[in-house]
Amino acid sequence: MKFRNVNRKAKALAGMIALSLGMHVATAQAEKITITDIAGRSVEVEKNPSKIVLGEGRMIYSLAVLDRENPFKRVVGWKDDMIKYDPDAYRKYVEKFPKAADIQNLGSPYAAEYSLETLISLGTEVVFLNLGNLLKAQESGIIEKLEKAGVAVVFLDFRQRPTQHTAPSIQILGRIFDQRDRADEYLDFYQQQMMTVFSRVEGIKDEDKPVVFVERGAGYDPDDCCGTFGGANMGRLVDLAGGINWGSRKFPGFGGKVNPEVIFTDNPDIIIGTGANWAEAKPDNIAVLFGYDASRDMVQQRLAGLAARKGWGELKAVKNGQFHSIYHQFYNSPYHFVALQAFAKWMHPELFADLDPEAAFIELHERFLPIEYSGIFWGSLETPQ
Repeated sequence: MKFRNVNRKAKALAGMIALSLGMHVATAQAEKITITDIAGRSVEVEKNPSKIVLGEGRMIYSLAVLDRENPFKRVVGWKDDMIKYDPDAYRKYVEKFPKAADIQNLGSPYAAEYSLETLISLGTEVVFLNLGNLLKAQESGIIEKLEKAGVAVVFLDFRQRPTQHTAPSIQILGRIFDQRDRADEYLDFYQQQMMTVFSRVEGIKDEDKPVVFVERGAGYDPDDCCGTFGGANMGRLVDLAGGINWGSRKFPGFGGKVNPEVIFTDNPDIIIGTGANWAEAKPDNIAVLFGYDASRDMVQQRLAGLAARKGWGELKAVKNGQFHSIYHQFYNSPYHFVALQAFAKWMHPELFADLDPEAAFIELHERFLPIEYSGIFWGSLETPQ
């Protein structure tokens, strides 16, 4: 009986693939372009596709700067990570684009239960995956299965090496979506915002650079501390903003786990946690719930709670008013220039006295996003005078 079920599933999938191939033959007149994705793969893809699937829902952050009228207009399937881990943003978008709530949740593309049949039945033309999951994609065989079904697979990256890969990732999306002018317009803005920091940090001497510990997902699990970044992602942003990332000395890769006793011993100059509204994904979290619905009072309350953890109150960063936190989702979006600017102001307040990260984030919303700015996205623990 088990073999019959397997055969039925295999035949069903084969039928769906045959149907998909037939559909692609029928639309053979559609223009094709060849791009090199962030994994270095040469991919032939339909130009200006109408049906795409996102390997992560939070890729909407990137689509939104191009498909500004409706970032969801092409999306027929995605993973529900945005719904779980950034509900403020999800609610903000769904309020304006109610049909987004009907997008098919396909789950993780690398899981055994991922439904290729459903993906194919949706008429999917392109699947976008994150570079950080390249190995998982290769091991799961998802790339070959999708390509056999006539579905293009394109890797983007806003997480592993954001400062290197954001521009080419946006350019790839611009070419595929036939939105090259909008991609160029956004990247001009992005480059301008990044250069407001880069143009000044070159003159900072090494001895004037503070040691910064970044606690990844600070308080997400109240009983588990501490994850941090190596020389990638937000760790790289610390280095580029004129600091010395503590984790770069400890981990050669993306990041890792560290015993808090090591942090207490090294006593870094500045501590920056990352937080987001994880109240729905993990109700017992004690993280700073940044996002479009966050309030200043709640931010201060949560920062004080993190600083009150055993041993943390004795650190000089806490005593000297250098205990900060920032929106975790900056780590996986083309908006990370906001984090770069906030870091720069925290580390070198006099040098960057005129820099206004909030004004930059507001301008991003006004010029490039279909939703309005609201809420709180970073903060510093206010110490009693």
